Amino acid sequence: MQRWSLRVDPAWSLQAWRDAARQALLATVPPAQLDWLPGTEASLLDAPALPVPADGPALGAQPGVPRDFLELAATVLCHRDPQRMALLYRLLWRITHGERAVLSNPTDADVLRAMALAQAVRRDTHKMKAFVRFREVPGEQDAFIAWFEPEHHIVDRVAPFFARRFAGMRWAILTPGRSVHWDGQALSFGPGGQRQDAPAEDAREALWQTYYASIFNPARLNTRMMQQEMPARYWRHLPEAQLLPSLVREAAGRVQEMHDRPAQAPARRVPARVLPAPAVEGSLAALREQASTCQQCPLWQPATQTVFGQGPADARVMVVGEQPGDVEDLSGRPFAGPAGQLLDRALAELGIDRATLYLTNAVKHFHHERRGKVRLHKRPESRHVHACRPWLMGEIARVRPQLIVCLGATAASAVFGRGFTLARDRGRWHTLDDGTRGYATVHPAWVLRQGDETRREEAYRLFRDDLRQMLGRDEISAGHGPSLPAPGQR
Repeated sequence: MQRWSLRVDPAWSLQAWRDAARQALLATVPPAQLDWLPGTEASLLDAPALPVPADGPALGAQPGVPRDFLELAATVLCHRDPQRMALLYRLLWRITHGERAVLSNPTDADVLRAMALAQAVRRDTHKMKAFVRFREVPGEQDAFIAWFEPEHHIVDRVAPFFARRFAGMRWAILTPGRSVHWDGQALSFGPGGQRQDAPAEDAREALWQTYYASIFNPARLNTRMMQQEMPARYWRHLPEAQLLPSLVREAAGRVQEMHDRPAQAPARRVPARVLPAPAVEGSLAALREQASTCQQCPLWQPATQTVFGQGPADARVMVVGEQPGDVEDLSGRPFAGPAGQLLDRALAELGIDRATLYLTNAVKHFHHERRGKVRLHKRPESRHVHACRPWLMGEIARVRPQLIVCLGATAASAVFGRGFTLARDRGRWHTLDDGTRGYATVHPAWVLRQGDETRREEAYRLFRDDLRQMLGRDEISAGHGPSLPAPGQR
């Protein structure tokens, strides 16, 4: 029986494995006659390489290959099991040779093994997200390096998560087998490194240890669960782990001390401190600097930073949104997330250069609530809009746009007043006291929240058509102001 070999490089790449599997399928080579070689590893007993057949249909387009299998394969390939590629090809062969529903059989030996490998990769992925600790590079600003030792080939899989979560800083993650670097714009991958290539500690760790010790609750200590969720193999990479032996040792005494402490009456509620209105003075740049330290409402505390407006100081059109989202909060730039990408798509279709617009929000800090590690958007309250109104009015006064485009009800009410109703007044021209004209339409985030693709496309066309009506396409693309209609004109 003739045996053949197929090489997959890199060994965790779904595309590389798909190309090799397609080659084997087109050559009708059964699983028992194939040797799978990961990466550049060589062996004295390698079988001859399988000849490349003539072009045929792509693997993903062949009938009977469900998307669930490709998703499973992408996860399993990240495992270090040397038999994972053979296992996946065996499943693929069965799917394309009469057993199309094999993945739905939870008792099948191949399916059970693939699911176990995938679960191990997902668990390792979760641990990397939880236990990577960045340390500042000495002598460099906003540059951080982390060292981590994953069990499987998950660096490429997890890197996009860190790019989204830490978009506003430059960082690198080093592992023994692979490294990834984020320069603020794009990810780049390279060979692995060594532990000494990453900083041993930084000045922030003492503060973090103090915080961790203060929130450690000895009454809820469960060492078995703690070691299950935070295995000891990760402790050497975690600055807080240095405190765990003493915190565990002292837990019983602290619990007894809490028990013996006499009850205390609750403290009288102290009314919130009312801050004076900010002094909005100087140029647009000075306004940005003043807003960066604003504490007029509680949103500044959980937010990463103030997200001020961006664009030409003499822009003819100002676009006002609701508030920054998760991506904007991390990057410091308005309309940088999914809603901003949808806005960019509409502007591109209309031939409008985003760089000619001044983009800002009615509220300058991200209002959210946490669900585990996810930060979910919350609609800003009226007090938040009121606290940020001086900054928005300051931007309007300094940019002096000819046209203001409000995206969503919060932005419209902040600009046109609380009597504005989006359902009633969308698509109508309005005039501010200083003569500036404006329109309001839906926020692009509303488009993204529509339940299915058909409804999203309908909502997108409404949004884009409103932008076409509000923004004079030809004149804006040429760098001139929009052609404003006469009062009362629709």
